[in-house]
Amino acid sequence: MRKMRLQVRISPRSSRNQIVGWQDDVLAIKLTAPPVKGAANKAAVEFLADVLGLRRSQVTLASGATSRDKVFEIEGISLEEIKSRLRRV
Repeated sequence: MRKMRLQVRISPRSSRNQIVGWQDDVLAIKLTAPPVKGAANKAAVEFLADVLGLRRSQVTLASGATSRDKVFEIEGISLEEIKSRLRRV
């Protein structure tokens, strides 16, 4: 099954979980979770999986565990399909 990498910029401690939009090729999202003990990373995986209609096992953090800028590996979906699904949100 194919895997693709998705660059994401996280803004933790927001009032709600939401997609902000694309800035160049980076997806900006806001999360309510704090950046403590991996809480924001876990929340990002769950949020991306839910928004994209995927299983959580299809979304994994590839790099950026302690940074706002992260790279996620998404399994079984193309970048075009991700953008299409996010437009519907």
